[in-house]
Amino acid sequence: MAHQLIKEIFFSKKVTKFVGRAQGQYELIKPGDRVFVGLSGGKDSFVLLSVLKRMQLIAPFSFELKAVTIDAGVGIDYLPLKRWCERYGIDYEIYSTPILEIMNEKKRPGSSPCGFCARMRRGALYSRAKELGFNKLALGHHFDDAVETFFMSMFYNGMMKSMPPIYTAENGIKVIRPMIKVREKWIEYMANNNNFPIIDSKASCLALKDSEGVKSPYARAKIKKWLRELEDEEPKLFQRLESAFENIECHTFLKKEFLK
Repeated sequence: MAHQLIKEIFFSKKVTKFVGRAQGQYELIKPGDRVFVGLSGGKDSFVLLSVLKRMQLIAPFSFELKAVTIDAGVGIDYLPLKRWCERYGIDYEIYSTPILEIMNEKKRPGSSPCGFCARMRRGALYSRAKELGFNKLALGHHFDDAVETFFMSMFYNGMMKSMPPIYTAENGIKVIRPMIKVREKWIEYMANNNNFPIIDSKASCLALKDSEGVKSPYARAKIKKWLRELEDEEPKLFQRLESAFENIECHTFLKKEFLK
């Protein structure tokens, strides 16, 4: 049944191609894996879950999939997500947490809660995946996210870091990013050609919920705008950035440990 229904979904060739490229290069999913998938209800997570379900149906090996939505306590109706998953034969769970309550207790006037919120959501995913016996957690980050994170870290925190395709959380869960080589515009194209029950990001953003005295996120938006302007001038910018992310000459920087 799922094989027939999956044909209802429009798949971007570029998305599936570059997810396949990441899978081939980093072996993100292996035979017998139990993969927990974060489904926030946004375009990225819907595209990720769709592609992984398709992969599960056509891959020459078997692996398990389960989608989970972290309910942070903002009063969102997640029933449309549940129904969508049921239609395509995807096991689904809504995991209730007190994240909004904790944020309102811990918030500092004039600060942006984005990093704190992201850490709590990831922590909830890590612990729930471990509790249910899953060994992999799949997140919907894409290449634009990785590039934006790199420049945000450098410009605002004085660090050079980005998003790896796979890493191990403190509790031993392997976290994978199957769309790490996929451009955001390809994801948008796929999402716009499907009837995903997408949840408005403003409805789920905790920075906009009961957040008097809390600064709305701005740094990523500024970096995104800057990168868009650069790409308009140099259309191959992101191709070169992908190459640069794989060709790092550590000995050319100031860290003593890297010097030859």
